[in-house]
Amino acid sequence: MRSTTRVAAAVLSAGLTFTNAAPCAEPSQLFVATYPAAEGQVGGITTFTLGTNTLTKSAFSNACGPYPSWITFASKDQLYCVDEAWPSPNGDFYSIKANADGTLQSLSKAPTHGGPVSIVLYGSGGAAVADYAGGGINAFDIKNPSSIVALTGPTFPAPTEAGATEAQKQARPHQAVLDPTGKFVIFPDLGSDLIRVFKAEDSLALTEKPSHTLTRGTGPRHATFLKGTDKTYLYLVNEIANTLKVFTVTYNADESLGFTEIYSQSTHGAGQSVPAGTAAAEITFSPDNKFLTLSSRLENTQEFTLANGTTIKSDPLITYSVDATTGQPTHVQTVAAGGYNPRHFSFNKAGTLVASALQAEGRIVIFERDVASGKIGKAIAEANIEGLPNFVTFRE
Repeated sequence: MRSTTRVAAAVLSAGLTFTNAAPCAEPSQLFVATYPAAEGQVGGITTFTLGTNTLTKSAFSNACGPYPSWITFASKDQLYCVDEAWPSPNGDFYSIKANADGTLQSLSKAPTHGGPVSIVLYGSGGAAVADYAGGGINAFDIKNPSSIVALTGPTFPAPTEAGATEAQKQARPHQAVLDPTGKFVIFPDLGSDLIRVFKAEDSLALTEKPSHTLTRGTGPRHATFLKGTDKTYLYLVNEIANTLKVFTVTYNADESLGFTEIYSQSTHGAGQSVPAGTAAAEITFSPDNKFLTLSSRLENTQEFTLANGTTIKSDPLITYSVDATTGQPTHVQTVAAGGYNPRHFSFNKAGTLVASALQAEGRIVIFERDVASGKIGKAIAEANIEGLPNFVTFRE
């Protein structure tokens, strides 16, 4: 678990409501991964039920270990997660059954390199993991969820050129991302300033292809693809440079990928700056692939009013519309994420709700969202959570 500033020692407070909010369409569940906030505390996965403007804790489990950092649902009752196990030299990849009531049952696990922080499923039963602290990746055969089989597991050499931060002294893969064809997995490497590319074989093996090199000090963190009208695009958010980059993607005859940069601006948009110490985090498309939203941490440039009426400083969620023909993003909105350090956020399947995980605040906030405009609206529910929430996802 990487250190954070301003950790709120929060006690779970379920059922906070906004009386002026429109009701949610139907109850659903949120699964939240948390790091421990203090020595002796155990992190885990907390399940919340989202009702009419309420978030109610329904279950807690450490079935994914004490430092879970990513959750991926393969189906409504089957999920995979990783235990970052900071600062252990190794982490773990877990197969877990999710019961209807939100309780969890561990089915199988296998070790990873240190600090696993992301999972993507690929092929007919493969899972790829990015290992931030261990400087490598892992792949697993998950065709039998009760018996995970380890596959590829390379680590990468430290970069030879000095980096912009301490983190850039070694390779730091931060996310595993599947391309729209399902044939490639890429890994933004924050430490080496590379987009690492692997071909996903039918055997589930991952074959390394040439990487794309970025300017030293960029710090690529997370990325997402868009299959546009005529081309495929990659959108990359960079933690150190705090930029959003867009590339056209070329599928080469030698089964490699090429990337041509067509856009590079501040995460806040063209001509905008960010405060010193800012660290961009998450990026994802809306379910309809029309809008791109990213989170920016540690800048405190927005204001957010809690359910109890208290106004606090907040980091932002930043939304762009995207032209499917040209790939070009256009700034739509910058809005409060609900507090400090929004490490992760997610949309529900309909795109009508956004869940924001405020790691340093110990809080989850649910916002309304207008599908047509892409704008995030008022908060409709929130809950404090014991620990440091680093990942939140809807179960639908």
